[in-house]
Amino acid sequence: MADAKVIPFGEEPRSRRAAKRARGRGPSSPSASPSSPSPSSGSGSGSDSGAAATSGPHSLSSVPDQPDGVEDSPHVDEQTPGPAQPHAAAHGTGGPAMAEDPAEDPAAGATEDGAESGGGDWDRRLAEGFAFLRRRVTGDYAVDEFGYDKELTDQVLMSLIRPLYANYFRVEVKGIENIPSDGGALVVSNHSGTLPLDGLMMQVAVHDNHPAGRHLRLLAADLVFMLPVVNELARKAGHTLACAEDAERLLQRGEIVGVMPEGFKGLGKPFGERYKLQRFGRGGFVSTALRHGVPIVPCSIVGAEEIYPMIGNSKTLARLLGFPYFPITPTFPWLGPLGALPLPTKWTIQFGEPIPTDGYPPEAAEDPMLMFNLTDQVREQIQHTLYKLLVQRRSVFF
Repeated sequence: MADAKVIPFGEEPRSRRAAKRARGRGPSSPSASPSSPSPSSGSGSGSDSGAAATSGPHSLSSVPDQPDGVEDSPHVDEQTPGPAQPHAAAHGTGGPAMAEDPAEDPAAGATEDGAESGGGDWDRRLAEGFAFLRRRVTGDYAVDEFGYDKELTDQVLMSLIRPLYANYFRVEVKGIENIPSDGGALVVSNHSGTLPLDGLMMQVAVHDNHPAGRHLRLLAADLVFMLPVVNELARKAGHTLACAEDAERLLQRGEIVGVMPEGFKGLGKPFGERYKLQRFGRGGFVSTALRHGVPIVPCSIVGAEEIYPMIGNSKTLARLLGFPYFPITPTFPWLGPLGALPLPTKWTIQFGEPIPTDGYPPEAAEDPMLMFNLTDQVREQIQHTLYKLLVQRRSVFF
C-alpha cells in the first residue's frame, strides 16, 4: 500500500480516459490518433491514426477536441468560436460576434451623417454670419455709385421681404424667361396698392426666379428719397431716382431697370378704378430704351389693388403732411397701426413678351410719334394681360 499512487477524486489520468474513449468508439473512430500527429494535420487526426490507436494499451493518443465545459481543457482559446458561436453570430446573439461595427450599420451611419451634416450647416451659417458682421463693422464691403449694397440686399433685405412675398401674398410668377439673361432691359409695370409694395414684390420675383439670378433696379419717385430711413434703405436695395440720366447709366452697365409710369396716379387711385391703367406720362421710358437699344418687357401685377382698398382720400391731411394723397380704407385710420396691415391677397406677376427696340435708327429716340406709338403698345399689352389674369383668377385671396 505504501507504493500506491493516490489519484485525486474526479481526476482520472488523461491517457486512461483517452484509451477508454478509443475502445468505446472503435478502431474506425477518427478521434483516436497517434501521439505523433501528421505535419499536415494540427489535431492529430488522419487516415492512419485508427490503426495506431489499437496497437496496445500503452500507446499514447492525442487528446481529442473537448466540448465546452470539460474541466481538463483550461487553455481553450476564447477567441476561437465554438460550435454554437457561428449560429449565434448569424442570428446576432451571443459570443463575441455580437459586437457590431457602427460603420456597417446603415441606420447608424445615416444618423451620424445627418447629425454631422446638420451641425456642419449650422457651423457654416454661423461662420458666414460672423464674417458678414465683421465686414459691416470694419467697412470692408462695396457699394456702387448709386449706393447699391449687393451683399446687404441679398443677405438681409431680401430675407426680410421674402416671407411677405412667399407666405403672405403667395406670389405666382409667370414669363420670367422673357427677361434676358444678360445685357440691359427695361421692365415696365402697372402700379397700385396705396403703398408701393408691388415694386418690392417684383424685385424679389426677378431675384429669386430668374435662372441667371439677375437683380432689378427700380426707379423711384422723389418722395422715397426724402423720407428718413426709407431713403437709406432704398439706396441700399438698388433703387434710384426716376430720371432719364440714372436710367441710362444703369442700362449702359447692362442692368435690368424697372419703371412704373403711372406713378402716384396709379398708386393712389380709388378702389372703384382698380386695374384700370392711368396715363403713362409722356413716354420718357420709351425714349431711354430707344437710345440704348434695349428691349421693353411689359409686366402685369394682379393682387396689389386689394391689399388696401382705398375708399377715400383726405386731401387736407395730405397737404399738411406733404403727401400726394392720404388714404382712407375700411381699416385705416380707424384701427390705428393695426389698420396698416395689408390684406393677404393672392398675387400674380406676369412678364410679357419683350418689345425690341434695337432695330430703330439712333434718331428714333427724338421721334414723338414713334414714342407715342410704342408707349401705347406697352400700355395696351399690360392692360390686356391684367384683364386676362383677372378672368383666370379664382378668388382675391386664393
